This record gives sequence, structure tokens and C-alpha cells, in this order.
Amino acid sequence: MLSISETSWQVVMEQSCHEPYYKTLIDEVILAYVSGQVYPDKNDIFNAFELCPFQQTKVIILGQDPYHGKNQAHGLSFSVKKGMMIPPSLLNIFKEIKRDLGKEVPQDGSLVHWAEQGVLLLNAILTVEASQPGSHKHLGWERFTDQVISHLSEIKQNLVFILWGDFAGRKKELIDSEKHLILTSSHPSPLSCYRGFQGNGHFGKANDFLIKNGYQPIAW
Repeated sequence: MLSISETSWQVVMEQSCHEPYYKTLIDEVILAYVSGQVYPDKNDIFNAFELCPFQQTKVIILGQDPYHGKNQAHGLSFSVKKGMMIPPSLLNIFKEIKRDLGKEVPQDGSLVHWAEQGVLLLNAILTVEASQPGSHKHLGWERFTDQVISHLSEIKQNLVFILWGDFAGRKKELIDSEKHLILTSSHPSPLSCYRGFQGNGHFGKANDFLIKNGYQPIAW
């Protein structure tokens, strides 16, 4: 069965993963991989958790669902595999980092180095059919990832939740705003970045909050 192997997440999500809906979800995901082309590779579905242990998590960047093109998705929201062209939304993220922090736009779109510093790059929906965005929204992934967000909010202190766009913004209700910093703006997509993503300063604000609360800042 597809599952998270990273021990600290196993402990936190033990109850959720034993609920009846979760078995049904995983059975449907397995069937989807057998019957069609699904992204990311099944071994990468839980990469966000494997690369960012629960104890180390200090920032959460929420996406909607994986990239639906070949060789793009690898289990981290907004990130693409090394060697792939940087998608427009990610390029806008890099441009905002340059504007905010003065860092040059990288040549590579892999965000593994963020995950390894404690940034949980979580998609609300963890799988997708090739060329069909949103195609797995009916499977039940959101019930699982909503539980992840709720667990993080309840158990940990002083996290930074970065929610871009209306879809991610609706997850605010799962987060205790008195314990955590919630940063929201429009989505970095070229269709909406000019509505508030550009100039939001989220990367500097996140690091300022982390430093204030005794964490190492993220090397964005």
C-alpha cells in the first residue's frame, strides 16, 4: 500500500491513515495508476513529507494539485524536477524572491532545498491525471491534507502558512491564527499575480517571523 515512510509523520497521522476513507482513497489511487497516466510517479506522492519531517516543519506552502505534464511533478507543490523548464507560476515566485530579498532567479526549478530546510511543500490534492488538472479532486485527498494542516496547527507553534490564491486561502479556517503566521495573497499564476502576489513580501516576512521565534530563516 502507498504510505508515508517518514517516521515522525507516521506518528502524527496514524489515526487519519487508519480511517476507512483513507483506505478507499489509496485503493482508488492505485487503480488510477494501473489504468492510466498519473503524476507524480507513485513513489513520489508523499515526497513533501519524506523530505520535510514533522519535527523540522516550520513553513507550509500550499498548492492545489500537481503539475499535469510529463516529468514535471515530483511530490512538492510548485516544484519541478531538475532539468525541466521553470513553469510560469514558479518563475513569478522566483521573481518575487529577487524583488523581496535580492536573490537572483535560479536556473533550476527544483525546490528540494526548501523542503530540506523545513518547508512543507504540500499540494491539497496529491495526484493528477496527465493533461487533466483537478482530475483527482474527487478522490478524497483534501480530507487527508486538511487533517495534515489541522494537525500542524494544533500540535506545533509559530509556523508560517503561505496561502496563495482563493483555493489555498480557504484553508485559513483550519489554522489557529493566534498561534501561527498566515500569509495570503493572489496566486503567482500569470493570470493573477498582478492582483497582489507581486510585492507581497512573503519570503522576507516569513523569515522575520522565524527569526523572531527562534528558528533559522529559510535560504530561499
